[in-house]
Amino acid sequence: MNRLALKVLRLEKSAVAWLFALLVCSGCAATFQGGTDVAQGRQALFRGDYPTALVHFQSAEKAGPNYVYGTELREGVLSYLGRAQYLNGQLPAARATLEQAIAQHRSDNLARLYLGLTMARQGDQKAAANDIQSGLKGMNDFLNYIINTFSNSFGSFYDQSGNLRKSIAANQTMVASGKFDWAALIANCEKLAIDYEQVEDIATNDQRLFREMNRP
Repeated sequence: MNRLALKVLRLEKSAVAWLFALLVCSGCAATFQGGTDVAQGRQALFRGDYPTALVHFQSAEKAGPNYVYGTELREGVLSYLGRAQYLNGQLPAARATLEQAIAQHRSDNLARLYLGLTMARQGDQKAAANDIQSGLKGMNDFLNYIINTFSNSFGSFYDQSGNLRKSIAANQTMVASGKFDWAALIANCEKLAIDYEQVEDIATNDQRLFREMNRP
């Protein structure tokens, strides 16, 4: 191979390496932006500022539609977007987004719960009851798995009062009875969903405080 050909080959390799690095950096930037938007959207949800939450989740979806938030309680961007659409009264959009979120992550119990709530508000009560009950069961199973499997570490900080599991059980019993006030069930599940969304945050903070208090 002559010197000119060798030089061209080196330039081509450098260009490919530069393009690859650019793509990696672009992906990192999108992931960072998506994570920031989801974090800000979650805080808006907790404040009850649903319009602001929707704006953040829409931005996160554009930055990285496949981004997943959380360590144990892992939830995709579409799950958050669908829930924000529901809370802003955008029911048809919420239903479509939540169905897509579940197709991506079938273990997303909050997305399934909110899909049930969305269908309930749309009058599709039979399908709604099935998805609400399925979502509640998944939420309870997740908590029990974390608490029992990791009882000697971070699992001991999840739902320490047991109130979250009691609320899930109460709503499961209500749905199973077949005789209940839909408005009351929807209100209960909306509050439960916000509490459940914060369970990992609270556990992480409590574990940090415990370590600080017991530091030698």
